[in-house]
Amino acid sequence: MKTLDQLKVKIFADGADLDGILELYRNPHIKGFTTNPTLMRKSGVSDYEKFSRQLLEKIPDRPISLEVFSDEFDEMERQAHTIATWGKNVYVKIPVTNTRRESSVDLVRRLAAEGVQLNVTALMTNDQVNAVSKALDNHAPSYISVFAGRIADTGRDPMPLMKEAVEIMSPFKTQELIWASPRELLNVFHADEVGCHVITVTHDILKKLMLVGKDLDEYSLDTVKMFYSDSQKAGYKL
Repeated sequence: MKTLDQLKVKIFADGADLDGILELYRNPHIKGFTTNPTLMRKSGVSDYEKFSRQLLEKIPDRPISLEVFSDEFDEMERQAHTIATWGKNVYVKIPVTNTRRESSVDLVRRLAAEGVQLNVTALMTNDQVNAVSKALDNHAPSYISVFAGRIADTGRDPMPLMKEAVEIMSPFKTQELIWASPRELLNVFHADEVGCHVITVTHDILKKLMLVGKDLDEYSLDTVKMFYSDSQKAGYKL
């Protein structure tokens, strides 16, 4: 199997815990960062701009994706322009539709043509990938985030879809495909296999990076020791 250093896919940390993000910033295998309103809310972030600016002040040299939070396209556009001014490494996350299923493709086209670095998010079909990729064109550097983990949650294999998405985007050299919402560390190797440029990984899964390549006999023994230790600590008797 490949080592982490042999992987072509870039690992981005996905979260909103500032201390955890800064700890991961010290890890050379983490090439960028993403967050979203749901992760921010779970982490207790109450001031969106303050948190974002703190993050950008601490991490000025790796891409950071920050999401708009309006459901109206004119307000999304205003927020996108504001967020984009916070740092040269900012990518503004735009959802592929609003809550009324209205496509954001026209907004994406305008922002991309104006030079705003985008991360178009929450895609799950290659019809969406095709439309968004054409809208982004070869303007500013951009990401397209396909939620492969959520696709897998429906019982569908995301691998063929992600491989096709790579091909759809291949004519546009400024675009990179993100494997979003992974469910296990193995997905990092899946993303690498199909040619994804980036995978966003939550902090809990990133803790398993130390296990990559671990000897399975040793891992088996560690597991036996864990079961034995916990039974002793519990004081079980028969």
